[in-house]
Amino acid sequence: MNQNQVTQRVQITTADPSAIGLFGLAMVTLVASSAKLGWTDGLSFVLPWAIFLGGIAQLFASVQDAKHNNTFGTTAFAAFGLFWLGMGTSWLIQYGVFGEAAAAAVDPNQLGIAFIGYLIFSLFMTVGAMETNKVLFFIFVLIDFLFIGLALSTLGIAPEAMHMLAAVAELLIAIFSFYGSAASVLNTHFGKITLPIGKPFGIFK
Repeated sequence: MNQNQVTQRVQITTADPSAIGLFGLAMVTLVASSAKLGWTDGLSFVLPWAIFLGGIAQLFASVQDAKHNNTFGTTAFAAFGLFWLGMGTSWLIQYGVFGEAAAAAVDPNQLGIAFIGYLIFSLFMTVGAMETNKVLFFIFVLIDFLFIGLALSTLGIAPEAMHMLAAVAELLIAIFSFYGSAASVLNTHFGKITLPIGKPFGIFK
């Protein structure tokens, strides 16, 4: 191997995985919000998008972000990828895939507690998102509202209002995530700012 080949190998970098990660988030939240808003019925056809787009696509993005030494992106994509795999598994339990005994022993309050845990996670990640870009920051703010709505509605606190809060927040997450994914692809592809994502707030850095 000559010196030029060595140099070329060193210069090869891993592509930014944000586009596929955000696309995965956009797809699953779009489909899931359609059920919450009453546009579609049931969860059977939400499951594939939860598993493959919400789960596997975001886990893939997490692994690729780790190669960039990006702790924030790695953690965010992994946590939400695992969230959607967890949600998919929870729905499968409710459907009796793991047996009637498991389905009969379901306590929705445990899911509500899990949503509170993810709300805590999302809140401190929102602080971190302030120093990434404004599109990602708004996505995290909407995720905060999503988990507030999910937690309270699941725990039976103002369930109708909180369900609607979660539904609207989830739909807006999808819209902002589609935009963020498009910006990541097109800005890199064209080598210029085609879709602006907003500079970091510059408060902590």
